[in-house]
Amino acid sequence: MPPDGGGKCRLYGALRRGINLTLALSVPGSVIAAQLPVKGEPPISAQTQISGGVRADGQDDLAMRAADLSFAPDPVTRRMTARATLVLEAKRDAARLTLDLDSNYNVRTLALNGRATRFTRLDGKIVVMRPLASGKRATLTIVYDGVPHVALNAPWDDGMVWSRTPDGRPWIASTTEGYGCDLLWPCLDFPSGEPEVATLHITAPKGLKAPSNGRLIGVDTLPDGRTVWNWRARQPNTYAIAINIGPYEVIEGSYQSRFGNTIPLHYWHLPGEGAKARTLFDEFAPTLDFFESVIGPYPFADEKLGVVETPHKGMEHQTINAYGNDYAKAPEGFDWLFHHEFSHEWFANQLTAANWDDYWLHEGFGSYMQPLYGQWREGEARYAVMMEAQRNQIVNRAPLVRDRVLTEEEVYEPARGGAGTDIYYKGSWTLHTLRWLIGDARFFASVRRLVYGRRDPQPGNFSPRYGSTREFEGIVREESGQDLSWFFDTYLRDRALPELTMTRDGGTLRLRWTTEGRRAFPMPVELRIDDEVRRVEVPADGATITVPAAAHVVVDPAARILRRSVAVEDYQAWQTQQRRAR
Repeated sequence: MPPDGGGKCRLYGALRRGINLTLALSVPGSVIAAQLPVKGEPPISAQTQISGGVRADGQDDLAMRAADLSFAPDPVTRRMTARATLVLEAKRDAARLTLDLDSNYNVRTLALNGRATRFTRLDGKIVVMRPLASGKRATLTIVYDGVPHVALNAPWDDGMVWSRTPDGRPWIASTTEGYGCDLLWPCLDFPSGEPEVATLHITAPKGLKAPSNGRLIGVDTLPDGRTVWNWRARQPNTYAIAINIGPYEVIEGSYQSRFGNTIPLHYWHLPGEGAKARTLFDEFAPTLDFFESVIGPYPFADEKLGVVETPHKGMEHQTINAYGNDYAKAPEGFDWLFHHEFSHEWFANQLTAANWDDYWLHEGFGSYMQPLYGQWREGEARYAVMMEAQRNQIVNRAPLVRDRVLTEEEVYEPARGGAGTDIYYKGSWTLHTLRWLIGDARFFASVRRLVYGRRDPQPGNFSPRYGSTREFEGIVREESGQDLSWFFDTYLRDRALPELTMTRDGGTLRLRWTTEGRRAFPMPVELRIDDEVRRVEVPADGATITVPAAAHVVVDPAARILRRSVAVEDYQAWQTQQRRAR
């Protein structure tokens, strides 16, 4: 997900009703006035807004082995008819089968293993009171329809986006990361609820295309001219399953990987944007080369690298990343939005946080990749400039990690105690400091193991996996040979940044760290003493260094360390005052 300066928009339809649009539908012998839902409508319940967190009704006992999903969204009525065939397996004895599905949908029929079965439709849930023994599988087929929630401000607020292209044709997209997959399909709405395989059938109006996740199986044409686009994706994130419909044109190509395999490239864009679209497409290959050389093999080379232009900013929909940055230019010479969402193929789609408490593994790594790419392309100056821009946005309202099972909003929303955009920028700077502390070789070896679960990833020898902050800490300990719990506890589990105090008395310089957790923080520091740069150890009781009395001393001259800055705090306070004064 792209960062949003103020956190997600979380104004609910129940509180902001707007004015409904009226559409006249011609029917033989009559005219029916239909109310079209506007942004934020129909309202969704508190239950639907929950994604992740502690699961009730034994959902943790279930695994999603396969999902076959059919979606037919109608841009005229803004309704959707759908069908889901789900294969569930019990990891432990399960007393019931519980799925999440927004109550705005009506469940028309439900069959268990091919037989119609009674079910309970609770708030945002479907409950089938049938036990499932450990290791056994059950197939649920659910036919449902309704008016899906319309996003207020996608992708930071979730739901459907009903838009029009400049020439007036339907342009449709979905996003579900915050509120969860139950906005679209009956699912296990927590990160580890990923289906092992998802087969998608998306019906598009006549003349439109429906690019989606995974590999295209085929396109069927219906008698009325509509088309059904059939896709199959390997272990997509629950929130990565995406609907995209529009009058797309496509640029196609292939990339010969440094690992010996060939990767299909596809960019679906709106008509009339050929030159701009080609410029963005030309970024695909060098970006792939960067990730494969620095991190490792592209995880979904057997499917595609896919990007689709959307009427919202962007989202990391696996192998069909949403792009809506309007081909903006930037001084770093590449499109940060495309790059950020593409980074999530490694950090969110290949590596998925099993608990939203570890959300920074998605966004912190994803955000660090842009300055790292700037460094790879142009060198240290570009890296420093881009890291500085991120540093000035760290606000330290809440810890990044709280070591308990959390919902997505409890992590993202400051109003709910979450760290907000610090999961992007503070996460990125934590990685920047860690990289300097342990060195490039150990840092990138640790990252590679976290992403792939092994030291030697090659195409075909790894699969998407779940990871956690604690796992990453253990990997870093093994790769670096150091216990860095003090580092991770301070940067991830404290709210405030560590503060370095420096006092000088003639030729004596004293350095000391203090942290919110009052723990030892033995972070070494670089000093520039006139023209010489020295790395100085700073133990728990501080360090005393002798320097020439007249020497000019600069602490941390290359900005290696994330630490408190009164100047940044004053700057942020001034910015806030300026905004309020307008």
